[in-house]
Parts: sequence; C-alpha cells; structure tokens
Amino acid sequence: MIGDDATRQYEANQALFRAVHEVAVRHAGAPFDQVVSALTGSLPPTPRLQADEIRRIAEEISLGRDPSGL
Repeated sequence: MIGDDATRQYEANQALFRAVHEVAVRHAGAPFDQVVSALTGSLPPTPRLQADEIRRIAEEISLGRDPSGL
C-alpha cells in the first residue's frame, strides 16, 4: 500500500535525522575525521547517504552546528 510505503519512508528518515542529531550533540566542534567516523558508524542503512552528503554533514557538526533540524 502507498500509505505503508510512506510510513516506512517517514520512519527511515526520522531514524536518519535522530542519528545525525545524536552525533551532532556528542561531537559538536570535534575534528572533521572524528565526526566522519562517528557518522558512518551511527547512520542507519537506509536511506543511504552519499559520501559527499556525509562530508557536508560532518563539516557542519565539526563547526558546532546540528544539521538535523531536531
């Protein structure tokens, strides 16, 4: 069903945003490489992020920002 697919997608996106938020809280202002490692170890398998997206998110977190919006 379309509703079930939309619900699954919404839940997957929420899990992604929560994971980014948790890394942002724990690693705000940390060195870029450390943030990348934390992100890659914490992100859920779906939806999968591209390497450039992970780099962009890690840059934001290393500057002390929380790109999750939470």
